[in-house]
Amino acid sequence: MQIFLQRMASLLLALSVVVPHSFAGEAAHIESAISQAQTQGSGRLNFWGLHVYDATLYRSSAKDSSEFALDIQYQKSFKGTAIASRTVDEMKNIGIPEAQASAWGKELAAVLPNIESGQSLTAVYTPKQGTIFFHDGKKIAQIAGVDFSKAFFGIWLDSKTSVPKLRTELLGKGCPPTLISGAC
Repeated sequence: MQIFLQRMASLLLALSVVVPHSFAGEAAHIESAISQAQTQGSGRLNFWGLHVYDATLYRSSAKDSSEFALDIQYQKSFKGTAIASRTVDEMKNIGIPEAQASAWGKELAAVLPNIESGQSLTAVYTPKQGTIFFHDGKKIAQIAGVDFSKAFFGIWLDSKTSVPKLRTELLGKGCPPTLISGAC
């Protein structure tokens, strides 16, 4: 029994050394886009008991920075067109006019890849560039404009979101980015 416990302790120690380096590699695209990126909050989306994805909101620790990122680690497979379609529905739910949401949905349908379980989509907002999309850490698209960014990130962060529990988890003890709310 003592040998078993020693081996388990060794394994846990090894994992504690390896995991942070692995995470740093996974978040390199976020760190390259956002100075001093740190996790604000994270949560899980379940639908009818099925684990759909895990999401993490990253913010810059730099004072007065308005950059942020939302990383989604999918646990189910989806076609890119299905993700774009759901995005349109969610934008309409937070008050985006149907014509505008549909136009953005067409743009997204053209760039979002099919996603397999275990893959990630990350959206990074920077005021000068708009929203930059990454698939498993590789840049796949950029959509300029504050209106698109506010609508897209509002799906998770707007007070009218269809996933209020996830919003609360993503925000943690912090405020929404100023792009979303303007004030805390």
